Amino acid sequence: MKFTPTIAAGAVVACMSTGAMAQDIAVIVGSAQDGFWNMVKKGVEDAALVVEANGGSVNFLQTPNYDNFGPDLVSLIEQAVAQGADGIAIPNWLPESETPALKAAADKGIAIMSFNAGQEEMGEYGALNYFGSDEYLAGVAGGKYLAENGASKIMCHIQNPGAVNLETRCKGVQDGATEAGAETYILRVPANLDQDMVGTSEAIKAELIADGDIDAVINLAAWAADASASAIEQLGKAEEVQLGTFDMSASVLERIEAGTQVMAIDQQPYLQGFLSTSMLFSHIKFGTELATKPVLTGPAIVDASNVSTAIEGVKLGAR
Repeated sequence: MKFTPTIAAGAVVACMSTGAMAQDIAVIVGSAQDGFWNMVKKGVEDAALVVEANGGSVNFLQTPNYDNFGPDLVSLIEQAVAQGADGIAIPNWLPESETPALKAAADKGIAIMSFNAGQEEMGEYGALNYFGSDEYLAGVAGGKYLAENGASKIMCHIQNPGAVNLETRCKGVQDGATEAGAETYILRVPANLDQDMVGTSEAIKAELIADGDIDAVINLAAWAADASASAIEQLGKAEEVQLGTFDMSASVLERIEAGTQVMAIDQQPYLQGFLSTSMLFSHIKFGTELATKPVLTGPAIVDASNVSTAIEGVKLGAR
């Protein structure tokens, strides 16, 4: 199987198979610098085996970073349309930018599948389904968990302000924490700090120094939890500040296992990539459709009680 991802918006995409294709799928995701998409990519790659076996192709497109995110996403949508895609699978993080472009694609007869973000927007352009976590419910679960485990003031860190899924997560954290009797503070940092470990760690550290009442931090990405762990360790506050995060990585699970992080919220990105790609192709090729809408792949809390079951999946690149 040939799987050639596109990184820069506007670049020419190589097809996954060289033969004549009848159904072509474009899968559009976020920054090539963001390790989260590696798990989604594995799901897309595995789904592509089924797609290719039935005469189709899959193009995996990524933005180069998050600096020009909205315009880059629109460019990739327009690129997929220009290249004759029969279907587009994409999260909708920035509706003001993405929704008009997706409506235009749908008007040309292109099937749209939503995943990861955009559950509330899918009706605007007739998306077939949504595969992902309910971001609000995931946030509520995270806020409740930390509060019920003793946190009184939780800081929710947003690494890309304005992204609908991230803002919704922190809103959920806020509501869940409030319900359980805790206070919440939302820290929005400039988008250029996304994936910047040092800069993010310094921003987290500054907040913890400025407000000694903060006794829990929840991040919205696994790499950001690494940054928070570094900040907490540097300040010698490992016993005072709980750490939680959305999404998982080997380092996150190691900290949970070691007791230096209390939990992670898993949304199963492998399934998001696999299901959105395979179900979109199946609809175009065979006319199939799932009766359940949306299809939720999360949230699930991973903590000391069940961390061992997640470790093997992370080693295989699927969790």
